Amino acid sequence: MKLAYVTPWLHHSGGTVCEPVDVPVNKRHLDMVYAHLRYSDKGLMGSVTQPSRAEDSIEMARLVFGTDVVDEECVILGNVNVNSPLVWDAAMTGALRAYASANQAPVVVPFILGGAMGPVTLAGAIAQAHAETLVGVALGQLTRPGSPVIYGNFLSSMALRSGSPTFGTPEPALGSLVVGQLARRVGLPLRCSGAFTSSKVPDGQAMLESAVSMQAAVLCGANFILHSAGWLEGGLAMGYEKFVMDADFCGALHTYLRGMDLSEDQFALDGFLELGPGKHFFSAQHTLRHYETAFWDSWVADNNSFEQWRDAGERRVEDRAAERVAAMLAAYEPPPIDPAVDEALLDFMARRKADTPDMWH
Repeated sequence: MKLAYVTPWLHHSGGTVCEPVDVPVNKRHLDMVYAHLRYSDKGLMGSVTQPSRAEDSIEMARLVFGTDVVDEECVILGNVNVNSPLVWDAAMTGALRAYASANQAPVVVPFILGGAMGPVTLAGAIAQAHAETLVGVALGQLTRPGSPVIYGNFLSSMALRSGSPTFGTPEPALGSLVVGQLARRVGLPLRCSGAFTSSKVPDGQAMLESAVSMQAAVLCGANFILHSAGWLEGGLAMGYEKFVMDADFCGALHTYLRGMDLSEDQFALDGFLELGPGKHFFSAQHTLRHYETAFWDSWVADNNSFEQWRDAGERRVEDRAAERVAAMLAAYEPPPIDPAVDEALLDFMARRKADTPDMWH
């Protein structure tokens, strides 16, 4: 939560960033939602694993934002997954209806691994995903007509020789481009894939796969990109260094999405007139005016010579990312919160935890 909060390239904290498995299954959602609300003021996702946990998440949002505000505005999302292929189970439909009835947005997401939960062929998987998504959207609208909803997409492939999921492969990336057109056709905002990888460590495989997946999400016109930072081992692990490396890439994508400025100053006419032919632009007034903002500046890349890099200890990108993590956490300051609101949240959590015995399955 703290890293996401201090990262300027992330607008949202996500949902289950890291699940506290030392807390009972039926109570850990309270701690996770509280972490979102206390340690960040960015957007958040609540629990969806049971309808009652979705309702707890919404009630905690009411304590922070006020009942009237929650009834009129969307302040929390719930990422509900289809039990692909073609099954909407009671847990997910219950959670979906809980969010929709409270006028909060379910993010309706099929979870298709080609060859397991759907066809290996891309066209068949996309058709299945579209049908599953629209059923969930319709259920939310039947629950509360006009309630907000997000069209979700999660396509992935498999290593068919082993049955292991694969991430960052070209087929799902291509599928995202098609799904983006389908979401626009039905007039819904799109949630798409993030920085996915099967790698266990933040290595070259991790960043190659994550870049393929993230670039597809950007190019398909996604409105909400989930899992943008920290994903490792097919989502089974979150890595701090990977988080910073992914966030760094998000910064580059911000530049990419901003597009090209074609205002008069950008054409540098005064620079050409100042220097004339054959002279470098290092000293031009135009360069000095844009010195701090002309180019995206990476948090973790090393652009020095080989000799400089060698003499500085041959530090790899994950080493530099680890240092960045430490610096970000050291600089973290929590957003302000009304002490009465914080007390109400803690009291609600304590009462809900005392109401039921611990469950570990």
